[in-house]
Amino acid sequence: MISSFIDLDLIPSLQRAVREEGYFTPTPIQSEAIPYLLEGRDLLGCAQTGTGKTAAFALPILQYLSISDVHNHRIRALVLTPTRELAAQIDESFRVYGRYLKLNTAVIFGGVGQFQQEKALKKGIQILVATPGRLLDLMNQGIVRLDNLEVFVLDEADRMLDMGFIHDVKRVIAALPAKRQSLFFSATMPPAVSRLASSLLTNPVKVEVVPQATPADHIDQCVMFVEKSAKRDLLSDLLAEGNMGKTLIFTRTKHMANKLSQQLTRQDILAGAIHGNKSQNARTQALAGFRNGELSVLVATDIAARGIDVEGITHVVNFELPNEPESYVHRIGRTARAGAEGIAISFCSGEERAYLKSIEALLGHPIPVVKDHEYHSDEASRGYVDGAPADNKPKQREPRRPHDYTPKKRPWGTKVSASPFRDRNAPPRKTAPDPAPSRAPKRQSGNRRGMNQR
Repeated sequence: MISSFIDLDLIPSLQRAVREEGYFTPTPIQSEAIPYLLEGRDLLGCAQTGTGKTAAFALPILQYLSISDVHNHRIRALVLTPTRELAAQIDESFRVYGRYLKLNTAVIFGGVGQFQQEKALKKGIQILVATPGRLLDLMNQGIVRLDNLEVFVLDEADRMLDMGFIHDVKRVIAALPAKRQSLFFSATMPPAVSRLASSLLTNPVKVEVVPQATPADHIDQCVMFVEKSAKRDLLSDLLAEGNMGKTLIFTRTKHMANKLSQQLTRQDILAGAIHGNKSQNARTQALAGFRNGELSVLVATDIAARGIDVEGITHVVNFELPNEPESYVHRIGRTARAGAEGIAISFCSGEERAYLKSIEALLGHPIPVVKDHEYHSDEASRGYVDGAPADNKPKQREPRRPHDYTPKKRPWGTKVSASPFRDRNAPPRKTAPDPAPSRAPKRQSGNRRGMNQR
């Protein structure tokens, strides 16, 4: 294993840029992949997000283009990626690492007008980062030509297929020169992804850094069974403790992401939302605010899961479980980066038990269940014992937790004695009033809310 960037055969300009970014030791995928890519080999990389794979392909591409005899303003390297956020981050990486090289980079994606992107392309570039839809649009208009392409990177291939881009990807590949170097990266390797890789690569080197669909180490996972109608109250209590640091919350729908973000904002929690219906400017502002600490909570949909590259995320909350188990791995991979610890909390209603079962099957083990919160639902957890499916035999009573079971640590990051959310010395929780007597009680003034008004 290569232990220093100095040991990699990178030109001085790249070594300088990497050093100035504070990187001295390559990650496993960088130390394994870069030497092969510098030789011009095709590569099949199975690596999770947060493993440094962008630098693993960006550095060799920059070096190849800078030292080759061809010096023109034609597109010579193309990186195809599924989301706008990820495209923008990859483009930024090329600019950062290539700051001392005379190479031009551009990024194109949908959701914004094409005028500025078209303007950048017409100036002449060597490296293009793109999402499939906008790339095909500009190819059909004759604005993008790939006749001179020498290096092609398909990044996040499994996510590309999940989002329904398979036909667009195949159309792009069909337009590429046959003689090229191809790089294929995917966090998971289901059969459809393997077939696509086989059709794209020629005698590739395979680099697999982590087991397939395995969350990064140092992530403490737990599941909380809760009725769908009580999820927002449970989330509010978790956040109200003030011990959750930088929190990323995932929903399945754009509507719920907006609704949840607005509710948290009304509760004076610094929250933002990011999803496909947001304008590019709004998405950029939300990410920047989350990154620099102006926002403590970001609510996102799965489509943005791979595009969020923010350091210091302490908690990931699955407000709604994903219907595809691989997405669970992608979601919680936003925390515990670079050896740090992270916490992943999943809310599961009765309707989501099948999703939880699929996730546990993919992980190969049950997720610990946390019951000591006031919103725990036995009905939602029916049929599960500590996250594992129960057998079908009739039961006379609810299954009991093993006597020796203790959670690894409390997911909300604080130790309390009576309630997992509130300090013992905290004022009593406001509760719904007792049933009204024959004479209606006098209305209370002020802004007090009962539980029945939530």
